[in-house]
Amino acid sequence: MNTSFWRATLTALTALLSITAIGPAQAHDHDHPELNGWYESLHSGKGPCCDGTDATRVDDADWDTKDGHYRVRLEGEWVDVPDEAVVSGPNRAGHTMVWPYYLNGHPRPRCFMPGSMG
Repeated sequence: MNTSFWRATLTALTALLSITAIGPAQAHDHDHPELNGWYESLHSGKGPCCDGTDATRVDDADWDTKDGHYRVRLEGEWVDVPDEAVVSGPNRAGHTMVWPYYLNGHPRPRCFMPGSMG
């Protein structure tokens, strides 16, 4: 058989394996799949929160307020949360969440939703 046939076969097989590796969308909270639509609707002044990555759950010890603004500890680094990154509205999940992105190797909050801190 010729090289073109094997290349086409390998390309098709790779594409099929990639599709199955991606699989169906997973729940944001595996214990509460009914919240998936809510998670997908969340947005801040920086845009949609859910871009295919899950939020990071933040423990109470890893977020607080300082000078009237939120701040969060991401990967051991305290980061100020810009006002436009704060998600308004009720937190149906209850726990604090942050959707980070990276700028110059440092985590930054794209979206932040405070929890009950209790």
